[in-house]
Amino acid sequence: MKKLFAGIGGEAQIQEAPERTHSGRFTALDADKLRGGYYTSSELARWLCVWAIRDADELILEPSCGDGSFLEAASLRLEELGAQGPSRANHLRGIEIVSDEADKARARLKDGLGYRAADVVETSDFFAWWSRPERPAFDAVIGNPPFIRYQSFPEPHRARAMDIMREQGLSPNRLTNIWVPFVVAASAALKEGGRMALVLPAELLQVSYAAQLRSFLTDRFGRVDLIACNELFFEKAEQEVLLLLADEARPTPSASNPCRVTLTESDSVANIVRRKPYEVLHGASSKTVCHDSEKWLKYFLSAEEITFMRALRAGEITTELGTYASVNVGVVTGKNQFFVLRESEVEELGLQQYTMPLIGRSAHLEGAQVDKTGWRTLADEDQRVHLLHLAPINGTKPKGALASYIRLGEQQNVHKGYKCSIRTPWYAVPSVYVPDAFVFRQIYDFPRMVLNTAGATATDTIHRMRCKGGDPHTIVANSYSYLTAASAEIEGRSYGGGVLELEPTEAERLLMPAKLGKAMPIEESDALIRAGRLETVLEENNRLVLRQQMGLSKAECEMLRSIWEKMRNRRFSRRRAGKKTGG
Repeated sequence: MKKLFAGIGGEAQIQEAPERTHSGRFTALDADKLRGGYYTSSELARWLCVWAIRDADELILEPSCGDGSFLEAASLRLEELGAQGPSRANHLRGIEIVSDEADKARARLKDGLGYRAADVVETSDFFAWWSRPERPAFDAVIGNPPFIRYQSFPEPHRARAMDIMREQGLSPNRLTNIWVPFVVAASAALKEGGRMALVLPAELLQVSYAAQLRSFLTDRFGRVDLIACNELFFEKAEQEVLLLLADEARPTPSASNPCRVTLTESDSVANIVRRKPYEVLHGASSKTVCHDSEKWLKYFLSAEEITFMRALRAGEITTELGTYASVNVGVVTGKNQFFVLRESEVEELGLQQYTMPLIGRSAHLEGAQVDKTGWRTLADEDQRVHLLHLAPINGTKPKGALASYIRLGEQQNVHKGYKCSIRTPWYAVPSVYVPDAFVFRQIYDFPRMVLNTAGATATDTIHRMRCKGGDPHTIVANSYSYLTAASAEIEGRSYGGGVLELEPTEAERLLMPAKLGKAMPIEESDALIRAGRLETVLEENNRLVLRQQMGLSKAECEMLRSIWEKMRNRRFSRRRAGKKTGG
């Protein structure tokens, strides 16, 4: 079976997971996750080959074949179409960098192809193989490329992969996960009119480092079908994946025949593989593609909803949060266990004059505002809400209690951690300031903004917002609307566990009214949210902000609410599925 990496690559990570190296091996960060949970089933490989391979004479490529499950499925498909015996080997090519895995693939194919199985699988780096001048063009590419972070991809393989991306007109960076150049090179290996069927991470839909790839695919294919599953494809895997079916390969974009993109959802893998591909895709409506940084998460919506959201963003009645405020990450201490303290620890260590108020976790923010009384309650509960904060000391050596605590940190090697080791002095945490508000980085239901009148800063589990001259009360109050909620589901990204994550640049793209006006006062919103009545706040701001202030119709307001709920509930369903299967 072909293994699938279950970790989360790219710009953010919600939890640790086994990491697959280019050699196909795993790092045992969590041994329980290595037991049978990360395999592409033979049924799914067979289903993809049925879609991709349409004639017995076609030439098929698997660029990272592992132990050969996709090649076996392709061989069976060719046999079904009329190709007989060992001659099928003439139509199959698998590339695998690990010799042991390549041997397994050859052994797997031997029953169907006999001695010709040895001709099918080549032990090589795919990117080196791709660069050979004698490389043929293929009718179809199938498989499941490895998911490897840029930093974990060894040289010279990484340089070759990045060179191929640049050759194809893309600009890779240090956030680029290695499945991206696999897709680019595989696409460029196709004949005109060819097809590609791959298992890919759902990051294709949403992360910024895949934005160029999204445009590349719509330029190089006449049709792209994406199949997402609300049940995680791989039991216990925290990586959400999807099926990419790209058809009608072409060397250059066609203005007269733009790419048609569809996104189909299924409740389970079983519902996909029990039906024929054309039955799964039947009735999927094409969506108009915008060749910019727009995320494909939007394609979970109907054509009408997509048009509406695009019109709102382009219109005069909305603007982005970034117009009113900047959003940045919270404080990066380098070692929270040392720098983030409880009240009892501050008193015991005598560090009262060296700390400042801190919000350490989003759970500390229960309403729409946090004030000094609220922070004091957290401190009295002995929560970790004190930040060791030392202004530049101008060469003066710490004395007394502070010197003792710093020595304790050095005894525990805190100063040798990367973030601390590059600072002078190592215990002076940088970028400490009091923001006007906090913005949740990880979101369960609603993209909360919380007014800060507590004089506190926050750790990097929470973003900090500073206003550009406007009233923070008004900005935060106007954010509690279906408009901001709907745009968050499109601008953010979600992973297998069902949590929505917003990076600072994504938070700044959240839609807000172009003219801030009367919304439910923060004090009232705060009390209602703490009482579990967020919906009451949203409905009142539906009336005050969306209808009276922005002039949206009742039907348009209902559409915004529907978009938010549809996208949010989709995340929720994956979370429940993950719990059910142990994910």
